[in-house]
Order: sequence, then structure tokens, then C-alpha cells
Amino acid sequence: MERSLILVKPDAVTRGLAGTIIGRLEASGLKLLALKMIHIDRELATRHYAAHQEKPFFPGLIAYITSAPVVAAVFEGDDAVGRLRALMGPTNPSQAAPGTIRCDFGLDIEHNAIHGSDSVETAEKEVRLFFDESELMSY
Repeated sequence: MERSLILVKPDAVTRGLAGTIIGRLEASGLKLLALKMIHIDRELATRHYAAHQEKPFFPGLIAYITSAPVVAAVFEGDDAVGRLRALMGPTNPSQAAPGTIRCDFGLDIEHNAIHGSDSVETAEKEVRLFFDESELMSY
């Protein structure tokens, strides 16, 4: 079974969309293992987005993700990473198909409502970054 991290981003949280987005993901048949609302601090944001540290958009990305709370969740299931990526749609909401989370709720490429792990390897790292093992429920 694969696990994947999901972050409902600040733009979606401040617009009251966290429950709707998490509900859509749950309705897909994936199992929700963990859920919490957090305010990401600069250190966590820098660790989470370390791969982008040398890119010109990095400072704006850090400022955005730390600007308001996020809802962090872990989902599990067969091909969880791929299934969640399909439900989210492409990073740029203008390129996302109707019915995907980013098409339906994203505002632009930065304010695109949701983050999801992009690979199984990344998911393993991201889940550990945001959740202790004791926070992951089994049922």
C-alpha cells in the first residue's frame, strides 16, 4: 500500500474549502490515515521545498505556504500517489481538467489549492516530515 501526503494550501483553507477537498479525496476510496491543521513555520517550509531552494520563485513560495494555516493529511491505498495526482490535476489550474481539484478550486499556479506528493519516494519523506508515526492511524 502506498501513502501520500496532501496539503490543503493556505488559499483553499482561507476560502473555507478544506473540508470539501478532503471529502473529495476520501470519496475516491483512499483511506485517510491522518489529518491536522498546522501553521507551517519557515524552517519546515524550507525543508519541505528544499528541492526548489535555488529557484527564483523560492522566496515567494515560502512566504505563501507560511502565510496561513494548511490542512495536512495522509492517504493510503493502491497507487495512492498516482490516484491523488489525477484527482488534483496539473499544477497550473488553467491546464487542469474540469472536475479536478485544481481546476475547480485553484486560482493560479501558485494559489492552486493543494499539494500532493509527486512520487512514492517523495511521499515517504513528506509524510515523515509532517507526521510522527504515532499520528498515523491504522484501521
